[in-house]
Amino acid sequence: MGSHPHQPPMPVPATAAGREGLQALLRTPRRAVVALDFDGTLADIVPDPDQARAHPDAVPALSALAPEVAAVAVVTGRPAGVAVRHGGFAGVPGLEHLVVLGHYGAERWDAVSGVVHAPAAHPGVASVRAELPGFLDAIGAWRGTWIEEKGRALAVHTRRAADPEAAFEALREPLAELAARHGLIVEPGRAVLELRPPGMDKGVALTEFLRERDAGPVLYAGDDLGDLAAYSAVEKRRAEGLPGLLVCSGSAEVPELAARADLVLPGPGAVAAFLAQLAAAIRG
Repeated sequence: MGSHPHQPPMPVPATAAGREGLQALLRTPRRAVVALDFDGTLADIVPDPDQARAHPDAVPALSALAPEVAAVAVVTGRPAGVAVRHGGFAGVPGLEHLVVLGHYGAERWDAVSGVVHAPAAHPGVASVRAELPGFLDAIGAWRGTWIEEKGRALAVHTRRAADPEAAFEALREPLAELAARHGLIVEPGRAVLELRPPGMDKGVALTEFLRERDAGPVLYAGDDLGDLAAYSAVEKRRAEGLPGLLVCSGSAEVPELAARADLVLPGPGAVAAFLAQLAAAIRG
């Protein structure tokens, strides 16, 4: 794993399984799939999710890496179209075959067609959408919280509250009860509680995509609790003898993810740098 004289050396995974996964990716890149979360992994976390944009180095790194591997996919809880716009992924040379799996895999955008494919929305989302503002008001939890409209899901953010962690904990149970009443589930994240339909998660989405591509080595990078399901999917493949590398972007807010990762990088800038190093190493 040499490096260009002007580049820092490529980070080395802390685990034997991770080192094996990285070596397999470098050895057989044409069979490798690189899958990445968006917010916190390719884009810095910001107080207003509408303002989130891919790190300036992310798209150049992806466009350098994508032609060298079997497939690159972005796996996100956001609507696929929003991730494409905020990522700046459309019409980029090198990303002609990029796939974005949105809403935890319920939606799919392919760069080849530029079209988002999606099933009908869950009726519970519309019911919760109507009820949520009054619900938060009634329990006195509206101050500093903010509702994000995600089309097939709704998210309640506590990052702007006076005490984000206390607000998050206070809302967990009431929102879980509200979600259950409408056939939805609550997905906790970094200062956010998302109410969404059950049945799809990043592990299911990733497993289906890897099966479709008949993938060999897989790299998955994420930063939040929703990425644990994708980690489990890669760990299951490793138990079957298929190499994989688990990357965690940032470690302070979600220690559960960092503890299971093979390689912990300090955030989206470092993830982009690692992807660029991978592309350079494959090209030799």
